Amino acid sequence: MPELFRRVPGSVVAIYAHPDDPDVSCGGTLAAWSEAGCEVTVVVCTDGDKGTNDPCAAGAALAERRAAESERAAAVLGVAHVERLRYADGELAEETALRSRLVEVIRRRRPEIVLCPDPTAVFFGQEYFNHRDHRACGWAALDAAAPAAALPLYYPETGPPHQVAAVLLSGTLDPDVWVDISRTIGRKDEAVGCHLSQFADGGSQARAAVRLGAARAGGEVGVEFAEAYRRLWLGSAGE
Repeated sequence: MPELFRRVPGSVVAIYAHPDDPDVSCGGTLAAWSEAGCEVTVVVCTDGDKGTNDPCAAGAALAERRAAESERAAAVLGVAHVERLRYADGELAEETALRSRLVEVIRRRRPEIVLCPDPTAVFFGQEYFNHRDHRACGWAALDAAAPAAALPLYYPETGPPHQVAAVLLSGTLDPDVWVDISRTIGRKDEAVGCHLSQFADGGSQARAAVRLGAARAGGEVGVEFAEAYRRLWLGSAGE
């Protein structure tokens, strides 16, 4: 049976590849939880330096613009902290250096829940596939959350261990929980619209698509708008 995830965690870390990914993937959830008192940290793994169709664009200038866009979006959603790992687009790899940096963030921020892309979701019909930055980010986030962050002999230089209670995987083909974002769909819409560098039309199509997807997800659980996730319980706090 479809299940609404009603729990509001005290703290979360959302780990995504590109500057606009958190807002598109889980912006309504982050806004709802922040509004309810949750401390939200967003980790952006790349600087977005190749996210354009303009062959004449300067990568460094684009990265700076996209960082500013994501800061504005974070303010809309009530995000408390934005951490940027500043990898180049297309160069994320599920390897020790990235894993270590994510473990350090998790141990320092000590979230109850980690949100990240579902790296096993690759082919979405015949029109889209999940590209390598998203897949690498998802695997690295999972491997950082468990077992690495929880066990003291992994990356001891990054701080004391921390057990994440749960991971919610967005962009999944196998959702089993939904978060009601009916109160915060407007903020998700506004946050997505902050990423003007990504939209030739000013973002109207992307915002409409995001709202349509949230409406479809909401229909699965009888609410107006929702975001869907695959849930993994890792700690002792499962309910």
